[in-house]
Amino acid sequence: MLTGLRLVLVPIFLLALFAGNGHDTTGRVAAFVIFAVAVVTDRFDGALARTYGMVTEFGKLADPIADKTLIGAALIGLSMLRDLPWWVTVLILVREVSVTVLRFAMLRRGVIPASWGGKVKTLVQAVAIGLFVLPLSGSWLVAGSVVMGTAVVLTVITGVDYVASAVREVRWTAR
Repeated sequence: MLTGLRLVLVPIFLLALFAGNGHDTTGRVAAFVIFAVAVVTDRFDGALARTYGMVTEFGKLADPIADKTLIGAALIGLSMLRDLPWWVTVLILVREVSVTVLRFAMLRRGVIPASWGGKVKTLVQAVAIGLFVLPLSGSWLVAGSVVMGTAVVLTVITGVDYVASAVREVRWTAR
């Protein structure tokens, strides 16, 4: 249910983000709250599923789709509003899609679990996006840019790590 809620929140988030041509303070704060609720429900979703043994095939497939949809919509929306450079959006989305495709390709050899670095990357991306959604200026905007820069670095590093893990797995199973 929480995964479904996150998917439903994406268009509502976008409506709030683009309110008043994307620069309405109330709309941006509402978009931030919706984004934050979606991110927090993702944390609860996984924890509840594991704690109560409710992990399902649907959840394994739908949860990452909901996550990527939320993050992708936020990044694309922010770039469309010219609040975030397009190269950042493209880099993050290419990494996310590539790792997802890699994971699916590796399923027959085994699951590539989410790494600790990948989880940190996801958290830093969410914080960075949240800061960019808020109508910030001055030193707060600089802080948001630093967090986004950190997210970009972690995105690249963890993407390379996933590829290296896949290569090691292929070599190991080929023996």
